[in-house]
Amino acid sequence: MTLMFLNGGAMRGGPLHHLLGGAPLVAETRTAAKYRFYAVGDRCPALCPVSHGGAEIDGELYDLDLDRLRDEVLPAEPPELELGVIELADGGSALAMLLRRPSTSHAELADITGYGSWRAYRKERA
Repeated sequence: MTLMFLNGGAMRGGPLHHLLGGAPLVAETRTAAKYRFYAVGDRCPALCPVSHGGAEIDGELYDLDLDRLRDEVLPAEPPELELGVIELADGGSALAMLLRRPSTSHAELADITGYGSWRAYRKERA
């Protein structure tokens, strides 16, 4: 099993949560303060590692089977994102979806770091 940090549509209550196939929630947690947070074309969130000016971003940590990650979760991710490893607020590590570098899309990026979470951003937009 693999620890996967989720911060968008695959979180509890989100439209992609079913893709996790009942994977257990390990914790509600945050990233280390080393990331900027973007809305990609207002469709999905993306973490972007930075050396200065980062913030902690809320998310959920799941114990996800690698086969499910490969077969269900990754195919549903938008092309602007790629799989990477992040640092959590407690100093641990987890897989997460990061903004692809270099960017391969022309989708508009909106910096939503100040919201601290995708849910807070979406609530404000509703």
